Amino acid sequence: TIGGSAMNDTYNPDVLSCLANLSNDEVFTPPAVVNQMLDLLPPELFRDSTTTFLDIGCKSGVFLREIAKRLITGLAEEIPDLQTRVDHILHRQVFGIATTELTSLVARRTLYCSKYPNCRYSASRFETVEGNIRFRNIPHEFVNGRCKWCGASEDQFGAAKRKGLETHAYEFIHTAHPEEIFNMKFDVIVGNPPYQLSDGGNAASAMPIYHKFVEQAQRLNPRYLIMIVPARWYVGGRGLDQFRAKMLTDKRIRVLHDFPCAEDCFPGVEIKGGVCFWLWCRDNEGVCRVWTHNGEDVEYSERYLLEEGMDTFVRTAKDVSILNKVRKNEMSSLFKHINAGRHFGFHTLVTWQGEEGTLQTADGTSSYPIRKMKHGSYDIKVYISHGECWIKRSDVFKHAEDVDKYKVLIPRSGNPGSTVIGKLRISEPATCSSNTFNVMVCTDRHEAINVISYLQTKFARYLVSLRTTTQETPPKAFAFVPMQDFSKPWTDAELYAKYKLTDDEIAFIESMIKPME
Repeated sequence: TIGGSAMNDTYNPDVLSCLANLSNDEVFTPPAVVNQMLDLLPPELFRDSTTTFLDIGCKSGVFLREIAKRLITGLAEEIPDLQTRVDHILHRQVFGIATTELTSLVARRTLYCSKYPNCRYSASRFETVEGNIRFRNIPHEFVNGRCKWCGASEDQFGAAKRKGLETHAYEFIHTAHPEEIFNMKFDVIVGNPPYQLSDGGNAASAMPIYHKFVEQAQRLNPRYLIMIVPARWYVGGRGLDQFRAKMLTDKRIRVLHDFPCAEDCFPGVEIKGGVCFWLWCRDNEGVCRVWTHNGEDVEYSERYLLEEGMDTFVRTAKDVSILNKVRKNEMSSLFKHINAGRHFGFHTLVTWQGEEGTLQTADGTSSYPIRKMKHGSYDIKVYISHGECWIKRSDVFKHAEDVDKYKVLIPRSGNPGSTVIGKLRISEPATCSSNTFNVMVCTDRHEAINVISYLQTKFARYLVSLRTTTQETPPKAFAFVPMQDFSKPWTDAELYAKYKLTDDEIAFIESMIKPME
């Protein structure tokens, strides 16, 4: 119960630390993490009977419960009677917006000790069944097949598809006037919002929505904002470019706790790129205090989130040091020489009917006939996601001039946390590739071999890892990788010496990046 404590030495586990997560998109926040987040707030907020708190993504109700417990302690002197104090806190200070009907019931049970706070079992009696934790199962508003508020696909979240199910049209981000939900101002907004919505494809195609909760919360202009979200926004993410630019230049973000491995924060949950939580202070600008957590190792630094000349967040001070040494050489970026996967105009989609099939164009408007084996005029090999096929030379309609050159193919799907990039291969003359691969055109086979030797170094792959946190490895992931002289092969020892890396920096790279064949 609120304000309760363990008796004697009996171990009483917190049930909210034992709940199974709804999915990797809606994760219950462990009580210990919630308290780490609340510790970032000024303690006097919990000794003020006028401070108001809002959780914009209630699931288990743990944020509101822990806030209420702190207020019960902090207001003991001002409001001595416990029941009077609890009534005041639950009616006037803590509010929440649930993500689903189920989580609204769970959150009310957590905070009020009853899922129906208008009953006699509630810690404080309300006149309504929802108290100050509300849920509305509202519809999306579709315009040209997309919700105008969150971008959800009508094919996936339209009325016909979701009949009898949750709409996942979250009330907080489906309004132009979030201040009207409770008709009041809030001093502190907290939360762990839903992370993404399915777009009908695989997980990689899911559409992030957590940033919309952050932006909406900022529109309410609270004094303090604390949220925990995926860390993918640092470097990438579909539709997150504007959000990233705004966040990285916002000097009101005063504290950032970064967890490259999400399991250090959410045990048993895999979230590519990790997670982070941060404190945004409306009335206090300055440098950010950054903690990077890698298991039991924690690195601390004080810096602005956006380094000079960068457009993404560099996670650790050691990363910044190494990157600055690389940039001092003023070499052009390898990124400028790598072409996107659709270089030859083909999609990844292949359809087979026996020995023959079709390869779809990148724009999806047409397709070309292909064969599994070289035959007659089908004399150009195409490297595809699962092997190869053959196509007519006349059907290579984009960059046909590169067909007879040597190319290095770099898989667009990488291995974050391991080798970083996928298996490299040489695409010889009379070959091309589908959207499965990025393409670097070379002058001859000798140069292609030397490019591969460079990309296989831990040094180059480490620099790629700074620009990508997911399996997606587009050309821009190579923006930090400097161009080299490819008349010769490269080794890590040569590169470490060239960029004057210290023994500690070398050991750091060696520990971060796994060997590659």
